[in-house]
Amino acid sequence: MRDRVSLRRAMIFAAGRGERMRPLTDTTPKPLLVVGGKPLIEWHLEKLAAIGIERVVINTSHLAGQFPLALGDGSRWNLAIDYIDEGPVPLETGGGMLNALSLLGKAPFLLVNGDIWLDMDFSTLAQAPQSLAHLVMVANPAHVANGDFAIEADGTLVDQGPGRLTYSGIGVYRAELFDGWQLALGDQSARLGPPPRFPLAPLLRNAMRQRRISGEFFAGRWVDVGTPQRLADLDTVLRAG
Repeated sequence: MRDRVSLRRAMIFAAGRGERMRPLTDTTPKPLLVVGGKPLIEWHLEKLAAIGIERVVINTSHLAGQFPLALGDGSRWNLAIDYIDEGPVPLETGGGMLNALSLLGKAPFLLVNGDIWLDMDFSTLAQAPQSLAHLVMVANPAHVANGDFAIEADGTLVDQGPGRLTYSGIGVYRAELFDGWQLALGDQSARLGPPPRFPLAPLLRNAMRQRRISGEFFAGRWVDVGTPQRLADLDTVLRAG
């Protein structure tokens, strides 16, 4: 089920180094690599603007200065963009999101990985879920053999079970997911901060044990643009219309 609260803010993860994309990422951050005639991240900004998102937080690290030069303040999409430079070493997914909460606010927000492409209509995510996070899942690609999480009949996501799918890198999150985040990390918290640097997956799995994470399956085209070949293949498809 979903609340009637419409989403107004979003975050795009854009801080990764993109090691598998080298040498392309030696000079260009992965989300700014051009595919189908425009940078990967612009495909997301267009979709976010189309569903009424007003403000987008973009976390950066590798070649951080290129993002504001390429995207500006977001006004060309009728968006306001806030940039967070995490420094030379990114804060990982959990640390990056925690670091951005002061800009995202307390209302639910949409999260998109900056290095994916998909033909999903984001309007299906425009209302806030009642769960702590609602994740979009896709069929396992060739490079992900066992998947990440499984969707039960009532839409609850679980860590184990038959029919595990791959997390697409898109979801709707609530800031409450981070309540007590140090306890959720357990032994991993000993290596933290400041600033805190940790993955998001342990927090999701902890909330799954409480049955507080939901999900949906997306059957359309989705690409994890993780290698130069995948980028080239996607570019060919998009340019062909």
